[in-house]
Amino acid sequence: MKGLIFDIQRSSFVDGEGVRTAVFFKGCNLKCRWCHNPEGISPKKQMLFYKSKCKGCEKCKQICAQEEKQCTFCGECTIMCPYEAREVCGKEYDVSQLLNIILKDCPIYEKSGGGVTFSGGECMLQIDFLVEILKACKEQGINTAIDTAGNVPFSYFERVLPYVDTFLYDIKCINSELHKEYTGSTNHRILSNFVKLCKKSKKVVVRVPVIGGFNDTKEEISQILQFLKGKNIEKVEILRYHNMGAHKCEGAGVPFYEFVSPNENEINEIKEMFKEI
Repeated sequence: MKGLIFDIQRSSFVDGEGVRTAVFFKGCNLKCRWCHNPEGISPKKQMLFYKSKCKGCEKCKQICAQEEKQCTFCGECTIMCPYEAREVCGKEYDVSQLLNIILKDCPIYEKSGGGVTFSGGECMLQIDFLVEILKACKEQGINTAIDTAGNVPFSYFERVLPYVDTFLYDIKCINSELHKEYTGSTNHRILSNFVKLCKKSKKVVVRVPVIGGFNDTKEEISQILQFLKGKNIEKVEILRYHNMGAHKCEGAGVPFYEFVSPNENEINEIKEMFKEI
């Protein structure tokens, strides 16, 4: 069994407690307009192409043995390109291969109280592989976390529950029509799964991305606050919008939407609102 991974970031400070290894699974069933990992949306391997870097030398075409046939993602064209205009996105790992990479950082986990975080894309869309790598990590005593948007059957949560220490759960907005307009999907299943998860006596950290022009109104923030009240959650993290995914959109061939990043005062006001829970 293999999983398709598009990035592995070691020494991450933003994907859970302590210093962590963040493993990004390819494939997502949401299409958030502000996505900072758009190369993770497609569930298949991709050849990322950055037209702005290309100088038209055609060395990539000269080396490619496939000519007009379908790309096999051998990566030879990326090696030949002197301008780094091409990049293969997505690599298959079996459990032992991925575990060996994770194990290299065990000394850091022990010193910092960290561990491994499985993210994406949406890591739970590769549920069979995710369960197996989680099991392998727990057998090694590694702290585990899942970063999820929650848009999967709740049976997937039940399968991973025995092997996950912390869930990092995105709550983007409460208004379902607004959610569908900006992410491509309603949030009925997301909110329902969240309520069920909070009853499972697991550590749940809520992540609220604050996107100017989307969910930064007092009305929407207040609705999120009211929804979270009384739920068994560890804490709420307020994440400010950034446009670091802009260049990735070019490579992945997906539209880029520019949003406003809330200023520091606005973020502090929102954080103050959430202090009561």
